[in-house]
Amino acid sequence: MILAVSVTRRTALGAGLAAATAGLAGCGPQPSPLWASPEETSAPPTGTPAPHRSSAPASSPPASTAGESRLTADLERFLKPTKENPKHPTYAGAVAVVMVDGKVTAEVAVGHAVRYSAGPVELPAARRVPMRPDSIFDLASLTKVYTAILLLRQVDKGKVDLDAPVVSYLPGFTGKDKVTVRMLLTHTSGLPVGAAVAGLPDLAAKRRAVLATPLVKGAVPGTVFRYSSTGLMVAAQLVEKATGMTLDRALKAELTGPLSLHDTGFKPLGWVSSKARLVATDARSSRGLLRGVVHDDVANRMGGVAGSAGIFATARDVAAIGQLLLDGGGRVLSAATVRAMLTNANRGLPAVDPERPGRPSDHGLGVVLRQPWFMGRLSTPATFGHTGFTGTSLLVEPKRRLVLALLTNRAHPNWTWANPDPMRAAIANTVADLTR
Repeated sequence: MILAVSVTRRTALGAGLAAATAGLAGCGPQPSPLWASPEETSAPPTGTPAPHRSSAPASSPPASTAGESRLTADLERFLKPTKENPKHPTYAGAVAVVMVDGKVTAEVAVGHAVRYSAGPVELPAARRVPMRPDSIFDLASLTKVYTAILLLRQVDKGKVDLDAPVVSYLPGFTGKDKVTVRMLLTHTSGLPVGAAVAGLPDLAAKRRAVLATPLVKGAVPGTVFRYSSTGLMVAAQLVEKATGMTLDRALKAELTGPLSLHDTGFKPLGWVSSKARLVATDARSSRGLLRGVVHDDVANRMGGVAGSAGIFATARDVAAIGQLLLDGGGRVLSAATVRAMLTNANRGLPAVDPERPGRPSDHGLGVVLRQPWFMGRLSTPATFGHTGFTGTSLLVEPKRRLVLALLTNRAHPNWTWANPDPMRAAIANTVADLTR
């Protein structure tokens, strides 16, 4: 099933496309986005105030445009084997949302939310679940962006100092006195990728084990970018200490509630009324088909709530987070904190990433910067975002006032079937062409 929707008035934390066109105009005329209607590409008269920015969604969309048809075709291409991934499809389904200056200009759903049962066994056509624009995905490591925002909110409130040693807040973080709060968010702490929590008797013991995780042998805090889920799990415990709430409650009280993001949260089986909206991930794990249950094993062992993984959301809700940061933080973060968040804190540092040799170390506070391997031609020193293991990604290109939320179920039925990075870069290139 393929669903393509062009949206004209529905907004998420933003202003209209006319304001975007005016902002991008610079010194001379610029080509308008290929999916914009003629009335949308007309700049407002000189002196017209910018529309009020609101988090409330607006009305439903009209028919598809030519540019959106191309985006649909490019997404559909990865439903089958490609030259980049010749043995299997890259994913069973995907949803992409494009926003320009706060206006949703494209919303496309392709393929299936569920195509395989446990085994994996391909389901007959009548039993497959179509992907839909409001499908709810396991965001995997996109969760780290939300954890960073929650922690930075506590920085704004004066409850946490970015340059303080983590152990000054969490005494169980022993033997790592040189690691600061900032290093957790820039992945320069020296902590390993994962934490060993398997086999421990209860959640309290697992939380202690996360804090007690030793640094990588020979690591010197603050000197090397080394991606670490453990660091964001520690950051989540900082959020809990500062707010007095569990991470899932803090997410709702401090972020999704104020932004009215009703389709975002941990453990969706407790709040999603229609199971048809839930997107499946692995179909060959020891836990059987995963649908509405976190894919990440460590997060699952932590009860489905971790700072590194566990949040589920729709593409629209993910795009709203990108727009929040693009707009300077709104009611959630101060403008100064957002500027720090989106500034490269790792300038001149080496990066250690065996999966992506040669990747830049560029990283802000909880978001990556300038990563062509998934940003494609939208990659600039200021472009920011994040990816998730399940096939999700968020990309924001500030100069174009552009947000791209691309959510796929590439881990369905088997994450080893495909490397999602070529697909991410290809779709980013398509969006770059359509918004140049």
